[in-house]
Amino acid sequence: MSSKLSSGHRADTISLHETESGYVSGSGSDSTFPEIYFTKPHLAFLNRQLQFLEPQDILRWCITSLPGLFQTTAFGLTGLVTLDMLSKMKIPRPQLVDLIFLDTLHHFQETLTLVDRVRSRYPLVNIHVYKPEGTETTDEFIRKHGDRLWETNDELYDWVAKVEPAQRAYRELQVAAVLTGRRRSQGGKRGDLDVIEVDEAGLIKVNPLANWSFQDVQNYVKLNDVPYNELLDRSYKSVGDWHSTQPIKAGEDERAGRWKGQQKTECGIHNPRSKFAQYLREQEMKKQEEALQKALDGLEVAG
Repeated sequence: MSSKLSSGHRADTISLHETESGYVSGSGSDSTFPEIYFTKPHLAFLNRQLQFLEPQDILRWCITSLPGLFQTTAFGLTGLVTLDMLSKMKIPRPQLVDLIFLDTLHHFQETLTLVDRVRSRYPLVNIHVYKPEGTETTDEFIRKHGDRLWETNDELYDWVAKVEPAQRAYRELQVAAVLTGRRRSQGGKRGDLDVIEVDEAGLIKVNPLANWSFQDVQNYVKLNDVPYNELLDRSYKSVGDWHSTQPIKAGEDERAGRWKGQQKTECGIHNPRSKFAQYLREQEMKKQEEALQKALDGLEVAG
């Protein structure tokens, strides 16, 4: 089974004179590129090649090879390093990689302050901010979904705060590929991370710093004076929402402070999308069953 990356162009019919030679020009105003297919052997080949490259070389490959490329980030240390590397490549305007930031409305204030510092440091970079649908503030989120939703319904919280906004961003921005800040040294499900992946929906995910350790990332930040979250100076290493992030102790894994005491290791964005589709289907079926039972109860009363 092959994985595919849609170019985001219309699927127009290519005229005969363009295909007589067996080739199609990308410059024709009436023609479009076909979808790009990555077979499993092709992906395996790409990963064998990319794993030996430095992150900057992986990024250059991405810029020249992947249409619809964006960077998804919560402004963690690895994402900031990626952003700084891109800023030093002197990329022309059409190829600049925009950022997508999912504002869950539950970030630390230090994270939001960092976003402003990033805007100031990298003025050429566009940051697209996506929030939970129909909400602009934490109070609005609570009114719509209830207080402490992450405790009452963790999967629903992940969906409304992170997964749905991400999917909305991908759809509206015509995202075909994303740069992530995941690394193998973060452990958990990330321990056997490939440099390039394709998820179930066909989204390309590239992890340019997959081979780097936390120390490698930290050294780059210091050498290049990259702005970072002030919480990292207070024993935090991986920063997400305030309610699911704690400082860690010496010797603990980098992400040990995320969802501490739970089996959970990912927020949902990097889990299979089918899990959330299944969850929504189950919710809808439950509603239908309740409505049917209510109707049946009404018939019994009437009889």
